[in-house]
Amino acid sequence: MKIGIVCYPTFGGSGVVATELGLQLSKSKYEVHFITYKQPVRLEIINSSLFFHEVNVPDYPLFHYQPYELALSSKLVDTVKKYNIELLHVHYAIPHAYAAYMTKQILQSENINIPIVTTLHGTDITLVGKHPFYKPAVRFSINNSDFVTSVSEDLKKETIKLFDVKKNIKVIPNFVDFSKHMHHNKDCDRRFIARDDEKIISHVSNFRKVKRTLDVIDIFYNIQKEVNSKLIMVGDGPDRLKCMKKCKELGIIEKVKFLGNSNQVYEILCYSDLFLLPSEIESFGLSALEAMMLKVPIISTNVGGLPEVNVEGVSGFLFNLGDIQKMSLKAIEVLKDDILLKKMKDGAHNTAKKYDIKKIIPQYEKVYKLFSK
Repeated sequence: MKIGIVCYPTFGGSGVVATELGLQLSKSKYEVHFITYKQPVRLEIINSSLFFHEVNVPDYPLFHYQPYELALSSKLVDTVKKYNIELLHVHYAIPHAYAAYMTKQILQSENINIPIVTTLHGTDITLVGKHPFYKPAVRFSINNSDFVTSVSEDLKKETIKLFDVKKNIKVIPNFVDFSKHMHHNKDCDRRFIARDDEKIISHVSNFRKVKRTLDVIDIFYNIQKEVNSKLIMVGDGPDRLKCMKKCKELGIIEKVKFLGNSNQVYEILCYSDLFLLPSEIESFGLSALEAMMLKVPIISTNVGGLPEVNVEGVSGFLFNLGDIQKMSLKAIEVLKDDILLKKMKDGAHNTAKKYDIKKIIPQYEKVYKLFSK
């Protein structure tokens, strides 16, 4: 079966999941075509079953904002016709599902039927999608998809609550590839980050306001007063400079490493002892799941889909939004108790096995089979 995947090609969760899905599908009986404005960050290999098609948006002075949706729709039409693509799997409701609908209508005028599977990832619903400017387009895109999935039960409920959704939504969670990262172990170059007597705390995000990265700094500030430790901050975004400034003000800048965006997230997580995710909005929490796979327990908020991933007292601990004091105290307790820390690391790893890619991919394949010719 020939599948076209449309996603954001960035470091965010939706792009990572879409890319890993396509890579895995291309290893079996699927021919996969990625259609987006640049090569996805984790799409490192192109082979006979895996293709990338770049969407070029001409820069016309007439347009104050260049019409990406139109360029994407045109590229999708051309790609479907040229490569006989049988299904479009679009990740993120806007603009991808919206552009896919336009593609479907154009192709139908030429007697070509292309089914659309839309996967909702989070901020396309909870942040951007519910904005009055975009809400009608998001509702329309979801209702006119042939099949809709969401990455968590919480996101499904939120979508139904916010939009007049007539489509059934199937929950297919995000995943991690255990086989791909079995070689990582806790001794991997740890000495380059911290001394043997120091614990390593990590955080991975896009440094946007909803990620509450300043809370991460506050929690670590409390931790380092009680436990010899270092903090690794991976990612980039609007609040990165604010975090660096705060670290300087608190006098802990030498204990915090800001690594920016990285394709080596697993190498960084593999020597972490604790992962902090005090987010305000988190429809799933892929970064937490990736940490859990590598035996890193989680201290997180109890918002959105996080309680579905981070199991209280097993893989980590859940707290109310903004409760920096309780998060700090629990983190200190775990890091000071080697027996508890070992138990939590094993619990995190075992919990993550539920989301192994080998268990999730067949769920997507069942959806695709509904539309196979």
